[in-house]
Amino acid sequence: MTATKGLEGIVAASSSISSIVDGVLTYRGYDIDDLAVNASFEEVAYLLWFGKLPNAAELQELERDLSEYAPIPDSLIEQMKLYPPDTNTMAALRSAVSALALYDEEADDMSREANERKAIKLQAQLPTIIAALARIRQGEEPVAPQAGLSIAENFLYMLRGEKPEETSVKALDQALVLHADHELNASTFAARVTVATLSDIYSGVTSAIGALKGPLHGGANEAVMKMLKEIGSLDQVDSFIQQKLDNKDKIMGFGHRVYKNGDPRAKHLQKMSSELGEMKGDMTLYDMSVRIEEIVTGQKGLKPNVDFYSASVYTQLGIEHELFTPIFAISRVSGWAAHILEQYENNRIIRPRAEYVGLTDQKYVPLEQR
Repeated sequence: MTATKGLEGIVAASSSISSIVDGVLTYRGYDIDDLAVNASFEEVAYLLWFGKLPNAAELQELERDLSEYAPIPDSLIEQMKLYPPDTNTMAALRSAVSALALYDEEADDMSREANERKAIKLQAQLPTIIAALARIRQGEEPVAPQAGLSIAENFLYMLRGEKPEETSVKALDQALVLHADHELNASTFAARVTVATLSDIYSGVTSAIGALKGPLHGGANEAVMKMLKEIGSLDQVDSFIQQKLDNKDKIMGFGHRVYKNGDPRAKHLQKMSSELGEMKGDMTLYDMSVRIEEIVTGQKGLKPNVDFYSASVYTQLGIEHELFTPIFAISRVSGWAAHILEQYENNRIIRPRAEYVGLTDQKYVPLEQR
């Protein structure tokens, strides 16, 4: 047996949920460009879970269920208030989602119908948890979700305490569509490994959140925003980035293991960043990002990935950088749940082998002789 570092190039599962072929990302056979322009996030979630786009009645039913399940238990909110104030938001989210299972009487019901309901509950409740965590950190009371709002609009409403403008809702909704699934990425693989033991869906999503927390996966857009803040202004971009390149430092937000000719999602986020900058009358973040792209792509041949422009998009939506990765989770839980449901349908425990590279032919030496 020979190990492949990072399992690169290894096909570990068969799936009908999403694909990346020749640089084209699809969900259930639909090109991401088509969905990003035309579909709502709720439509995409339905597509991922049930294998087809919903008709009007099916979409209305899903929206009604998402609205019904959006509130979270008061005791969970009180529990979150006890978290240390400087707790990493993803760590807090991981703990809160794990605790959700304690309040769900269907948590260990492994029927398809129960698991579909739990998928909808998780999709509905993650935005409520994240908005509550953000407000608690700011010393404010959480805002309860409002019935009849989309996931994007409700999240911004719960975060701000007031109805968001249409452009912001549209931008966040599109960002959620773009992040919903991405084949067998690290967090999705973690979810499938967990539930392949026939553990419950909450355990699978908790595992996925733990994987997404890492800066090499979900935390990249937060690192991009920290870099933009450190640079400070457009006239400082060239010297800052050139120094990074000369020192062979990694510049977050560029390159992707499965995309050799650029991430197809990045162009939508770039356009969104431009539109939000124009709406706010401040193009600084957008202009800085474009200049960074010009330098890095020109010198290294690396193109921006989905994380690069999402940093400026979320910032222009008034979202603090510690919420960037949790917002990723709001979107990606739709994909995690789809993969978990698929794993349950044709399950075999995931148990790969390891190439042993340690010592051999060792002999036990009595304690007194060591």
